[in-house]
Amino acid sequence: MVAEPGKLLSLINYPSDLKKLDKDQLPQLCEELRRFIIDSVSYNPGHLGSSLGTVELTVALHYIFNTPYDKLIWDVGHQAYPHKILTGRKDIFNTNRMYQGISGFPKMSESEYDSFGVGHSSTSISAALGMAVASALKNENNRQHVAIIGDGSMTAGMSFEALNHAGVAKSNLLVILNDNGIAIDKNVGALSEYLTKITTSKSYNRFKEKIWYFMGGGSPYGKSSRAVVRQLGSAVKSTLLRKSNLFESLNFRYFGPVDGHDVIRLAKLLKDLKEIPGPKILHIITKKGKGLEKAEQDPIKYHAPGTFDRKTGEIIKTECTDRLAPKYQTVFGRTIIELAQANDKIIGITPAMPTGCSLNLMMEKMPDRAFDVGIAEQHAVTFSAGMAVQGMIPFCNIYSSFMQRAFDQVIHDVALQKLNVVFCLDRGGLVGEDGATHHGVFDLAYFRSIPNITIVSPLNEQELRNMMFTAQLENAGCYVIRYPRGRGVMFDWKTPFEKLQVGKAQVIREGNDIAIISIGHIGNSAIKAAELLIDENIEVAVYDMRFLKPIDEDMLHQIFKKHSKIITLEDGVIIGGLGSAVMEFAADHHYSNTAIKRLGVPDKFIEQGSIAELQAECGFDLNSIIKTIKEMLTK
Repeated sequence: MVAEPGKLLSLINYPSDLKKLDKDQLPQLCEELRRFIIDSVSYNPGHLGSSLGTVELTVALHYIFNTPYDKLIWDVGHQAYPHKILTGRKDIFNTNRMYQGISGFPKMSESEYDSFGVGHSSTSISAALGMAVASALKNENNRQHVAIIGDGSMTAGMSFEALNHAGVAKSNLLVILNDNGIAIDKNVGALSEYLTKITTSKSYNRFKEKIWYFMGGGSPYGKSSRAVVRQLGSAVKSTLLRKSNLFESLNFRYFGPVDGHDVIRLAKLLKDLKEIPGPKILHIITKKGKGLEKAEQDPIKYHAPGTFDRKTGEIIKTECTDRLAPKYQTVFGRTIIELAQANDKIIGITPAMPTGCSLNLMMEKMPDRAFDVGIAEQHAVTFSAGMAVQGMIPFCNIYSSFMQRAFDQVIHDVALQKLNVVFCLDRGGLVGEDGATHHGVFDLAYFRSIPNITIVSPLNEQELRNMMFTAQLENAGCYVIRYPRGRGVMFDWKTPFEKLQVGKAQVIREGNDIAIISIGHIGNSAIKAAELLIDENIEVAVYDMRFLKPIDEDMLHQIFKKHSKIITLEDGVIIGGLGSAVMEFAADHHYSNTAIKRLGVPDKFIEQGSIAELQAECGFDLNSIIKTIKEMLTK
């Protein structure tokens, strides 16, 4: 199934084609583009709601600006599907997020129109400012630089750092604040409330309009405004307009808020803004999920809804969930409530991912003890550290790839001070179609290098519960619990919690021919391989390390004394992870006669695809494990 473009969209392959249209044709093109996205994502799942909200903006940007010479930098690639379709990828958009297809996010190596690669949030203003300063140094004074920031990305500290710099850099920079009031979950924090006040305050907007008319007359956005803006150093502007607006106080010329779904007005406004030098902010109001009723009504569910009926919007359920094991995320959400009910020191914290990680369950039941701090991973970590200093036990749940953004805070604010913070790393390992920016494959390696940290990874959901229980016991210190997205095996919720012995591995099955040492959920593949090889009279021993740090050296001694052939298995990078730890142990204890084969993510960035496809590419899917076992036994 391939979505068919409408009459106008069929004529558009690149922005040069778009510029041939009359401006009165732009609304029809927007409707066709929006329908094309709905049709495409209905059968090939992706990020729906955000891209539906940026259709008019994207059309207006490419209609007015000279891309790719002018630079468009998208913040969070969730917004960029219309951009991809209008820049040469319409005919291959059906491969979006598929193995060896196009990326779901802007990617510099994929297209010259993708000015900067992005998957995480809040990078656009910094990158655009860097490009703007570089252009000025090269005397490319006519080049435009536009950062499109939305989906809650303005809440991150990095955005404010960039605004602070840009306000004094005087570079040719336009920041478009795509304000839809929501990220993946509802926006939180004082900035969100401030933007709401700007958007809804009739007195503020009436006051602002009067100033524009008083200073220049005519439309607040047009030729007269260009003349007026050049005189904005006046005392009237400084004492009245600037004091009323956060962005103006940072030396940005603020425009808006305006309707982000009025493509003709947006095009006119962008044309005018091109003529205004220096840093500018255009504040537009959009609706996430625009054009699909159910997505407009439930933007959280339709952020990335999976397959759905393209006409009705009804999500298509493909599995009978009542007969499946619960997701690791659900287990975390329910377990932290159980633990918090028994231990009043436990606090839940997440940076803008309450629904994804299931902390929303605790937020509903214990709203005073669960915090969504917005897209602010660094703050989340140090906020947790502050809680721990006061005797609380924070469970800070951060997606693995997002935790990379707070590495220093983990070292400086938690580990160095030996604080009892429990980091729950959701989405550990390969995550599939989100690709290189979202794979949680570096966590085991980089956390292993930090002192004063206990690193554990559960083989199944029951072990996740036991690890969470153990981590909140007295004097547990800094814990990292790393688990994947998705489901494991069925278990009984009534099974009592078990305190784990720190640094103690477990023997899953005995065998005399070869040993597999694994950590985390991927160990289930080792178990399956061992079971399948029984019929071929191959005995495979399987050991689940549970703890990467401290690693069970007593168990490793037993393994090395019994086996001359060992495979290590992990779904993280093999440089610095479990395999490295085992080889370091072998070198330190002079087990030079043991053959060791490491299976894991190789030293390269892994692109998008299904988990099975990516595991096969990396060489640790079930078939690859079996093949490796047989190859080692024949040597």
